[in-house]
Amino acid sequence: MSVYKIRYGIPEDVTPFTFSPEPLCKIIDVTAGDMPDIEFKKSLSGCVITVKVPEDTNYYGFGLQQKGFNQKGNRLQIKTNADTRTNNGNSHAPVPFCITDKGFGIYVDSARYVTFYCGKEKKSKKSDTLEKGVALSESELYSEKRTSGEKHLVIEIPVAKGADIYYITGDRILDIVASYNLLAGGGCMPPLWGLGGFYRCCGRFNEEQVLSLAKRMREYGIPCDILGLEPGWQTKSYSCSFLWDEKERFPNHKKTVEALIKANFHVNLWEHCYTHPTSPIFDALSPYSGDWLLWEGLVPDFTMPEARKIFSSQQKKLIDEGITGFKLDECDGSDYTGGWFFPDCTEFPSGIDGERYHNLLGILYCKTMLEALDGRPTFSEVRALSALSASYPFVLYSDLYDQKDYLKATVNSGFSGILWSPEVRHAENKEELIRRMQAVVFSAMALTNAWYLDEMPWETHDCVKEIKELLELRMSLIPYLYSAYYRYHKEGIPPVRALICDFTDEFTKNCDNEYMFGDSLLVAPILYPEKSREVSLPEGKWYDFYTGEEKSGTFMYESENIPVFVKDGTLLPLAKPLPYIKEDTVFEITLKEFGNTENSFCILTDRTPDGNLTPCIITKNTHGEVGENYHIL
Repeated sequence: MSVYKIRYGIPEDVTPFTFSPEPLCKIIDVTAGDMPDIEFKKSLSGCVITVKVPEDTNYYGFGLQQKGFNQKGNRLQIKTNADTRTNNGNSHAPVPFCITDKGFGIYVDSARYVTFYCGKEKKSKKSDTLEKGVALSESELYSEKRTSGEKHLVIEIPVAKGADIYYITGDRILDIVASYNLLAGGGCMPPLWGLGGFYRCCGRFNEEQVLSLAKRMREYGIPCDILGLEPGWQTKSYSCSFLWDEKERFPNHKKTVEALIKANFHVNLWEHCYTHPTSPIFDALSPYSGDWLLWEGLVPDFTMPEARKIFSSQQKKLIDEGITGFKLDECDGSDYTGGWFFPDCTEFPSGIDGERYHNLLGILYCKTMLEALDGRPTFSEVRALSALSASYPFVLYSDLYDQKDYLKATVNSGFSGILWSPEVRHAENKEELIRRMQAVVFSAMALTNAWYLDEMPWETHDCVKEIKELLELRMSLIPYLYSAYYRYHKEGIPPVRALICDFTDEFTKNCDNEYMFGDSLLVAPILYPEKSREVSLPEGKWYDFYTGEEKSGTFMYESENIPVFVKDGTLLPLAKPLPYIKEDTVFEITLKEFGNTENSFCILTDRTPDGNLTPCIITKNTHGEVGENYHIL
């Protein structure tokens, strides 16, 4: 695995790398002459980079893509946009990072709306053209037409007159992805409680309703570590005041937060960064904001330390009251739902323009909130991210609610150093709710977002028992998942990823509905209203997670459970479920063996005084099938 940096032309002064943590990988500087298959030229609108590739190259990545997977032959514009309806490259988290199945990937360090053409042919001599008949059907009209065995990856960067390119090589796609994440400073390491159940309350709730819901959650015994409050906690929310509504909904907010903390909930607050005139930071922030308003609020220029400091000062007041996380909403904008956002022509005091700030706002907002938290652990949510964001402990979500889109986003997220939650909101019936919760259990964050629901959805559909069992399953997997995040943190290996990352079986090239959850579990969700699905397993032995039955190849699978298969030779640590996680939590862990193995499993034990985690190797020979207590906070 190698990471090469090539500078073409004159890069812009503000790029994602400007704000990125220190890389955890070696970067090898090379010249353009060292890369003969890559060409650079300036154009009337910016610059163009072309890369020679074999004709059969497949392309993956480009951020949180919900509408496409293998992007061979497609045109993708890397632009932040919420709720896109087509596979055009726009997304909540567009990333100019393309991975191929030919042993290399390319990251373009630009915040512009970079466009990728995934396999184009240059003009060739007439004699080289292959003979083609007359196209008489739609499939013939739009099928790929080939004139030679060589194609190009074409990258257009508007406005800019140059850019730094990072050419990353690796034997497997997983090696390339891991190197990119190390380039970004390594993956985030969430607090253990961040991996438990997360429930967002109805936005209309007052403090009595919030406390009542929290009490019922504990009475049901449903595992829940985080409780989120939606816009109603503030005096103004579109734009935001960042002030508690002390007149109506939360007159005793300090006591409410204290009560929730006493009941072992971490409290998370919804907000967005557009600052209302009634906010106490409005006047101080005004000189460090763009020249256009959004929802009557300022758009802070978070590229400036002064803006981050002023904004953080108000957030610190909330954090000092006990708030441990935030939901950073509406930092993506949308051309598809009303065209809301600041214009690309917006001028900011730092000198950055609206186009680049559009693509950088999400990650800069996260950076600002981490500065406010000042080292306090968090696992929060955000509506937009961009390149080199792997180290940020923020998980993406979406207002779209299509199950296929959610599954595709889950599979794609691991390519680009981002985390994604296929959150649960409403459901038509009990069966749909359970199917959606199954996918949440096997995802980066176990989130239920009931911001518009007066009841917990499992109360509405009378399935408290089933939902409790699913979230207990999530709790039992936390030691396993926590160790997967540790690999993400140290080695750049994403905890949730597409099969093509690990396996080269032919079907994995286009498999967008199965994924790896950690190193050993393959997940293949059944989407409501289906009751069964076709499952394809990579070469080798696999075992049904529930029954232990050996499986291989392709087969139909019908079950009320979510299909999960365990790789041969796995020693899986399963914890006795708990309703929540505290600082002194001790998990009782049982090892479950799948196949004949002498393998060990690396679990994480107590933090040392300097805050580092201590890996602990557990083996079948030393612990067998008996329960073991591990203090892993």
